[in-house]
Amino acid sequence: MNRSKLPSSIVALGLVSLFMDLSSEMIHSLLPVFLVTVLGASALSVGFIEGIAEATASIVKIFSGVISDWMGRRKPLVLLGYGLAALTKPLFPLANGIGAVLTARFIDRVGKGIRGAPRDALIADITLPENRGAAYGLRQAMDTVGGFAGPLLAMALMVATQDNFRLVFWVAVVPAFICVLLIIFGVEEPESTRPAAQLRSPLRRENLHRLAPRFWWLVAFAAVLTCARFSEAFLLLRAENVGLAVTWVPLMLVVMNIVYAVSAYPFGRLSDNGGRRHLLALGIFFLIVSDLVLALTSNIWLIGLGAALWGLHMGATQGLLSALVADAAPADLRGTAFGVFNLASGLALLAASVIAGGVWAAFGPAMTFYVGAAFAGVALIGLLTRRISPAPDESPGG
Repeated sequence: MNRSKLPSSIVALGLVSLFMDLSSEMIHSLLPVFLVTVLGASALSVGFIEGIAEATASIVKIFSGVISDWMGRRKPLVLLGYGLAALTKPLFPLANGIGAVLTARFIDRVGKGIRGAPRDALIADITLPENRGAAYGLRQAMDTVGGFAGPLLAMALMVATQDNFRLVFWVAVVPAFICVLLIIFGVEEPESTRPAAQLRSPLRRENLHRLAPRFWWLVAFAAVLTCARFSEAFLLLRAENVGLAVTWVPLMLVVMNIVYAVSAYPFGRLSDNGGRRHLLALGIFFLIVSDLVLALTSNIWLIGLGAALWGLHMGATQGLLSALVADAAPADLRGTAFGVFNLASGLALLAASVIAGGVWAAFGPAMTFYVGAAFAGVALIGLLTRRISPAPDESPGG
């Protein structure tokens, strides 16, 4: 069996993620500092904006996932979601207040929500079950290349333009439109997966009962873990808090995303060979150590170490969680399953980011990361008390 061969559409989806993340991270790597230093926002406001934005994306994902199951088609929604995100990128350089930034983030994340669950379900539709860890790992890795290339380009442009935030945001518009062209010409999907008799919404009680108990346990586990991993905006604020110049603050995202990109695909391939529970435990351990380092130190080099460990956590867990969701859901309900999963995770991220902002404002940066470590510990205990194992699944196109 050739386990290394992945469909060309997986590579195309990876490139789509790369270019959109390049665009997004050029903006997001500077946005928390832009909000605080230019628009006068507080850390609590940053947490609220980030939480609302990510929760919005996750809430929309459940509807787009259900619709993709009902249609039996994924690509049109993927194109719509990325296209909407591309169209909203110019709103960021035009923003003159906190409300405008919140609006821009909200609309941008609606686009992310529309594309997320259908894209994740499409990956499962076009790959063999034994290659899913590698497929999700590859997409995550390419997504994360954009995640560190974006901040690098943002820093270079900040130096070249004497910290002109708005000009950097305008440059970020270009790669967003490139990714739309990649979807149109590079991504193919199998024939409709909708059974002929499926004319009603998949989001019905009988269909939800078809999702196995282990799926619902996975949803709860991921929600707790997400509470431990609040918005990366607080990594950037922590770097600025210990004295890193505004121009170089995006370097923390570069460090985190380089480690994430390098580790995601190997961890995904490793998960296909078994031992998924142990890999998840290792990923949570990385997060706990990262939180403790970020809480205890005021040395910028150690802050960078904390960011690197955060990236290792992401590489070890994110693609693996997606593969587990795909394993646990019937082929015709994958969009719905990813939507439910992302809804729970998004609501948890909203809570986590607001809590992190509140703790930061009331007790300081160190306590914020101690609280994150405590949530991670709870998730680790839950994982170690219940084994997760993959189940046999259908072939692509299910």
